[in-house]
Amino acid sequence: MVQKPMLSFVISVCTQRCFLFLCLSADSSASVIIEMILKYIMIHTNFTIFHPAVFVLLGIPGLEAYHVWLSIPFCLMYITAVLGNSILIMVIITERNLHEPMYFFLSMLAITDILLSTTTVPKALAIFWLHAHDIAFDACVTQVFFVHMMFVGESAILLAMAFDRFVAICIPLHYKTMLTWPVVGRIAVAIVTRSFCIIFPVIFLLNRLPFCQTNIIPHSYCEHIGVARLACADITINIWYGFSVPIVMVILDVILIAVSYSLILRAVFRLPSQDARHKALSTCGSHLCVILMFYVPSFFTLLTHRFGHNIPRHVHILLANLYVVVPPMLNPIVYGVKTKQIRDGVVHRFFDIMAWCSASSLG
Repeated sequence: MVQKPMLSFVISVCTQRCFLFLCLSADSSASVIIEMILKYIMIHTNFTIFHPAVFVLLGIPGLEAYHVWLSIPFCLMYITAVLGNSILIMVIITERNLHEPMYFFLSMLAITDILLSTTTVPKALAIFWLHAHDIAFDACVTQVFFVHMMFVGESAILLAMAFDRFVAICIPLHYKTMLTWPVVGRIAVAIVTRSFCIIFPVIFLLNRLPFCQTNIIPHSYCEHIGVARLACADITINIWYGFSVPIVMVILDVILIAVSYSLILRAVFRLPSQDARHKALSTCGSHLCVILMFYVPSFFTLLTHRFGHNIPRHVHILLANLYVVVPPMLNPIVYGVKTKQIRDGVVHRFFDIMAWCSASSLG
């Protein structure tokens, strides 16, 4: 829509002629010229911002023939992630000996993993199985918000868990006084608030953009820069904010985690007995595994997007899909295997359920 009907008619006719010329021309320079004309029209006339009713998600371009086969491992990994993290949360809530700050942060990590995978995987499965490629504009922006918020939030949770281990190992006598439940609650609120405040501007950065070109997204879920690149306007702010602010915060988290664990290792190797060193390291082993599973794939994906121009697009998208489901699937498994209290809690809950089932069948 424009303010003047005559201007609207002129622009409509010009746009149609431009697209007709594009279709008849084999010269790539013609498409560049037409794109510049369309952007100029959108920016320098009194258009209200136009958002498409829907975007079209292609899934994994180049692997369309294998969508059904790819959906099987994705579905199994998603079910494992949701069930594993749900069991972990249930055990932490019901077992009184797990009511400690470390396990509270672990339950926050499990909730974040469920939200991250649930925000993306069901829609990808709908594309693979039902060919449900359409996603509403508002739903797409919501998906962008939650995907990026969960990423920043999980990084902050891992930092909080590193701080918990630092206090427990380096200054154990002050652990109960420093990490009281009010303090833990404030840390949790700070994590949620920081993640929300960092990602919330992305909504406005996307809503301000006019979309007058294609509405096809070559991906299985919406992500900030991928959506912004479809706009016919300057997206410099989106690129700078989308990359710099979240990445700077995550890199800061990585630096603080590295400092925490360097101090932890120094304190551990100063312990007098072998058993004390082994016990201290075992409490940190599962956390270190989760840290590596989170940061290594994320930075690898980021670097391949930035520098891996020769890597096929479907490899980038496949890696992005694996990133939102593999770490959430593995996190509860790692903690369940390496943490005795959680193993015992899972076994206890299992026998309680079996006893209840037996009593119900007899009754």
